[in-house]
Amino acid sequence: MDLNTYQDQAGLTALYPGRGANPIYPALGLCGEAGEVADKIKKVIRDHQGQFSDPCREAIALELGDVLWYVAQLAHELGYSLENVAQANLDKLASRAERQVISGSGDQR
Repeated sequence: MDLNTYQDQAGLTALYPGRGANPIYPALGLCGEAGEVADKIKKVIRDHQGQFSDPCREAIALELGDVLWYVAQLAHELGYSLENVAQANLDKLASRAERQVISGSGDQR
């Protein structure tokens, strides 16, 4: 499946107030789901000595799917396709690698 197909199909399940003119809802949802991913990883460290069992990995993958859903909706709200967002990110990273500034900090490096 390509990213735009995913975005289109995910959008069929997007039932939230002001869809099409409400970037706040998916932005907040993205934060919440990213927190759930982090919490599951934290519990692997705390409860399983950092060993990622298949059930733990599967649970994290499900949460990553929720993260992707919110990324897709936020991109839609801002007028971007997921493929455009992904390509822009790859272009940015390639430029940083070419200029040997892939590590470090700051958006404009």
